[in-house]
Amino acid sequence: MERQSTYTATATIDEQGILTSWSEGARRLLGYEDAAVVGRPAAALLAAADGPAVRHALAGHDRWHGTVALRHRDGRRLEQGLLAHRRTRRAGESGWLVVTAVADRPQPPRGEPLEEWTFIQSPFPLAIFDTELRLMRANRRLERALSLPEAAMRGLRLTHIAPGPARDEAERTMRQVLETGEPREVRAVLGPDLDRPTVLTPLKDGTGAVRAVCLATQRHAPGPALRQHDPDETAAHDPIAPGLERTARELADAAVPRLADFTAVDLFDSPPAPGGPQDASGAGARRAVLRRAAVRAESDDGGPPAGPGVGGTVAYEPGTAPAESLATGRSVLRGSSDPVGPGWAAADPGAARPGPPGTHSLIAVPLLAEGSTLGVALFGRDRRREPFGPQDLLLAEELAARAATGLHNERRYARPHPAATAAQRGLLPHAPPGQGALDIAGRRLPAGARAGAGGDWFDVIPLSGARVALVAGHVAGHGTRASATTGRLRTAVRTLADVDLPADELLTHLDDLVLRLAADEGADPAAEAAGGIGTTCLYAVYDPVSRHCALARAGHPPPAVVTPDGAVRLLDVPAGPALGLGGRLPFEALETKLPEGSLLVLCTDGLLEPHDPDADEALDRLFAALGRPAPTLDALCDRVLTELTSRRPDDDAALLVARTRALRADRVASWELTSDPTVVARARKHASDQLSAWGLEEAAFTTELVVSELVTNAIRHGRPPIRLRLIHQDPTLICEVYDASGSTPHMRRARIYDEGGRGLLLVAQLSERWGTRHDRVGKTVWAEQSLSAD
Repeated sequence: MERQSTYTATATIDEQGILTSWSEGARRLLGYEDAAVVGRPAAALLAAADGPAVRHALAGHDRWHGTVALRHRDGRRLEQGLLAHRRTRRAGESGWLVVTAVADRPQPPRGEPLEEWTFIQSPFPLAIFDTELRLMRANRRLERALSLPEAAMRGLRLTHIAPGPARDEAERTMRQVLETGEPREVRAVLGPDLDRPTVLTPLKDGTGAVRAVCLATQRHAPGPALRQHDPDETAAHDPIAPGLERTARELADAAVPRLADFTAVDLFDSPPAPGGPQDASGAGARRAVLRRAAVRAESDDGGPPAGPGVGGTVAYEPGTAPAESLATGRSVLRGSSDPVGPGWAAADPGAARPGPPGTHSLIAVPLLAEGSTLGVALFGRDRRREPFGPQDLLLAEELAARAATGLHNERRYARPHPAATAAQRGLLPHAPPGQGALDIAGRRLPAGARAGAGGDWFDVIPLSGARVALVAGHVAGHGTRASATTGRLRTAVRTLADVDLPADELLTHLDDLVLRLAADEGADPAAEAAGGIGTTCLYAVYDPVSRHCALARAGHPPPAVVTPDGAVRLLDVPAGPALGLGGRLPFEALETKLPEGSLLVLCTDGLLEPHDPDADEALDRLFAALGRPAPTLDALCDRVLTELTSRRPDDDAALLVARTRALRADRVASWELTSDPTVVARARKHASDQLSAWGLEEAAFTTELVVSELVTNAIRHGRPPIRLRLIHQDPTLICEVYDASGSTPHMRRARIYDEGGRGLLLVAQLSERWGTRHDRVGKTVWAEQSLSAD
């Protein structure tokens, strides 16, 4: 459901009724700028003289909701529903946070009557949030728990419905659910009745795209063992994986009719943790919930076997043969003479009966592999054949053991290897680096479980001169080797970026590295992709002083730019060859100037495949998603990933969005210097005067020493022209000296009687970082000081 016009208006009011803050949404709602209302009584915004009534309603309460008549700046009267929370600050001062969601909010779509009854009457609190994390639906149980009607919450975010750190954490987790499409569990305390574990589940459409998030609380906090398969909960509704179903079907086909008239294979969705079977003293003491992976029966009429089909949920009550077999880890043989034998009862007798009607002899064999219990295999005979004997039990155990090995292998290879997944997570920046040139947000979508961890990645690298590098890349293949290759490339890019190579030269060096990696892998065709063949990369460097951006790409999709007026376009970066082709074609860089506030969008081919037949359609969806305003960059990333739903499920994807900033002209100062030793004193004077203008007198002594050494080196060893530049970007001060020589200065340790050689050593001691940056002509030696207090 689209919510493009929805926005949230917030304001804070102290206990005396004075407005203390006013959001942009509040300005949109009532038309008042914050300077016109902050510090004034909130009652002045009411359209009627009911201020005392409102204050009376708030007295003695920590939360209030209702409809209030407000007066717009142009004189219009607005009837608006408000939700207010009392908040106490650290200083002990209390006040009110007032929020409202503003939009033409149509009723959210309803489902079939049975679905509606299930949602509304569920005994568990349920809520549905859209892709902008605004509440769409809330059931009666949640309304009662929060003492708020759905109408008062609709359109608001969780952090506004119930402010607090726990809700902030829950909202961050909801974003992860939207990104990954995987359910998560948090402890979100929404109220006195909801101090329980909360499950956040993605709601997907027919194409697999995440369209909403469902919040549901559990009845209790399951322990570590029960989290694997809670006997009081039904199994998940995911289908049986094809490999598991095939292996289970092979077991059933081998047993019927050779051994049994009926065979079923029931599996846990998530096998219990390894540790061996349970103690026999608890045999069959728990209700077991599994999913049917295969079933076959020899029936008289040739029809399908009775009971649940493949993928259906099966529940076995304590005392039944399957429950006892799962509890003890041993096979169970029961016949019609056994008083417990006919006890197939379960919550749904028609769906949980171990065998069809007429079964008079049953064998239950646990499916064990490497200490894990995967499920249970059932073998039954009807009255046309003799009951099972000891030899039949041995044959059933042999068949089950072979099947368990195959099932275990299918489970192991059907999901990403933990090492590859962990390595892939470590390849992404966990927090934006300390830099002031760009606002950053990024997302990575993993490939489907069968493909395994892939090699799509991005990075943000602070450079000298307040510049920042943005990188996006793709490594062909999946699994641990692809993740390892991605790690090598990311480290190489960071190393090359640290020496300030231009974008095209960096890709040339990276191409050589990929070739060496491929050679190290040898001639193994399976290792070719892991060696880096087919690797792509996009490298961009943004300078907030000049607002210039230099970009180069190697087989990678071009980046998109969104200008402040909302126009979206692809940058025409020359298309270099993919890495690992041996430098047959050169890499070329594009340099462009970006207005302040522009968005630079880098994505991998998992989202936008240039050679895909539907590339034009995907590009249109990307442009549409980027062209609409978004409250935050995170929200924009979520929208892009939601819109681009046609990506291949066996390919992972990465997205990086950056909003450009510009360094104010009064924070940069530069001077042209002559190649004369007497100019060093003048350079120190320029630096001292500029630091006084910036209010940085405490840094003057250190800066004068750094300027003196760098300018002296440029005069002695460089060539004119010589330029001195100071950049003040909180919390750092950068000093740069340029000259036209290409020689690189090196720091060395001077001997006792040497008259020189200590300049760069002194610079290194006085600065946080220093280095040399080579331009097309000449070089720049720079030093960065920290202005933050120790």
